[in-house]
Amino acid sequence: MSDDMGTEPKRAVDAAGTVESSAVAPAPAAPAPRTVSLRLSTVLTTVVVVALLALSVTFGALWLSARGQLHDHDTAQAAGQHAQQVATDYAVGASTINYQDVNSWLTKLKANTSPQLSTKFDATGPKLQQILVPLQWTSSATPIASTVLGRDNGVYKVDVFLNVTSTSAQTPDGAQTTVTYTVNVDPGSGWKVTDVGGMTGALPKQ
Repeated sequence: MSDDMGTEPKRAVDAAGTVESSAVAPAPAAPAPRTVSLRLSTVLTTVVVVALLALSVTFGALWLSARGQLHDHDTAQAAGQHAQQVATDYAVGASTINYQDVNSWLTKLKANTSPQLSTKFDATGPKLQQILVPLQWTSSATPIASTVLGRDNGVYKVDVFLNVTSTSAQTPDGAQTTVTYTVNVDPGSGWKVTDVGGMTGALPKQ
């Protein structure tokens, strides 16, 4: 038999006598890729939770904003109504006159007014007394309505409408007139009346 008929692979012998096989060692296998599997129900639940949280935050912010605006509106409305009440009370007092007690009326004119306006009435009071006493003037007032015309530097300007009934030596049976006062009310000075217009309509013609 021939020597090249064997079945074993050829081996080479190096100088040290070590036998080297001619067969090539197989390459190591690549590691399998890692995968993370999530259930569809878990993903949907997470999306829904995140969406609900976002909606809660949005609606919470809108609710707080609306609540703040409502509070501001209520506060402004209450302040306007208070200014109307202050102006109406003042106008009624200024239109309630008895010639036999002019000093009480002058006290009402200066009630809840600023120092500047009070000083003004101190100067005009004697002149008004000289008109009212000879005429034997009396008058009383009933409020009809009031409205806030606006604000100027925080001061409310209020129109007050009164029904004034008056008697005098010339009209002993009485007469009725509708009088409009324009009253400035300043919240910054303790809701004092700082100016009054239209008062001449409630007084006898000079």
